[in-house]
Amino acid sequence: MINVKLNADLGEGANIEKLIMPFLSSCSIACGGHTGDANSMSEAIQIAVESNVKIGAHPSYPDKDGFGRIPISISNKDLTKSLISQINSLKQILNDFQINLDHIKPHGALYNLSAKNYDLAMLLIEVITQNYDGVYLYVPSGSLIEKLALENNVKTKKEVFLDRNYNDDNSLVSRDNENAIIKSSKLMFDRIENLTKNGFLLSVSGKKINLQADTFCIHGDSPNIVEYLNGLNDLCDGKI
Repeated sequence: MINVKLNADLGEGANIEKLIMPFLSSCSIACGGHTGDANSMSEAIQIAVESNVKIGAHPSYPDKDGFGRIPISISNKDLTKSLISQINSLKQILNDFQINLDHIKPHGALYNLSAKNYDLAMLLIEVITQNYDGVYLYVPSGSLIEKLALENNVKTKKEVFLDRNYNDDNSLVSRDNENAIIKSSKLMFDRIENLTKNGFLLSVSGKKINLQADTFCIHGDSPNIVEYLNGLNDLCDGKI
């Protein structure tokens, strides 16, 4: 049996939480860096609690104008301070619900750059080891930050994107390209099956990329994502 664990980034203004939450094992909630406030965090947490979905923080570069999707010029000290403030703002609301923070997943440019940049990866690892011991770090499967996190005894969940195409170098195809998004339940199912049974996914050019996946990410703002998830659930015999 294929064990499918899906996660999604929520609280980002798409208002998809109620529709998408029943398919998820975990979610990462925006906590003020790229978007999100106390109300949006509380609403997303409430829906996650009702669906028994694990909850993580989704911090980013503090850049609402750019939605955290491009690197910004910021000192390590100020970035560290911002990340801790973002994560704690979600953690405080979780405390009101008497729920523990399950994981931390960087957003956007922070996530993509830390996959290959040593200094940024270590900054994120130090934020966790010094402030959030025992919390999982969601990392791109096969990335530099995955390797460094394991070396520093940080608990990780290796993540693969289910609705995004990959380049040959394991990076995501840019959203500027029309083939960036996977728009097929069958193609999503094929990716799960390839990774689960054979240990690889196919890049946009057809190259085999050897990866492992503890969790698959889907995006709530992907076109027709609820329709695709229903189709995927059927292909998985109702196991998601």
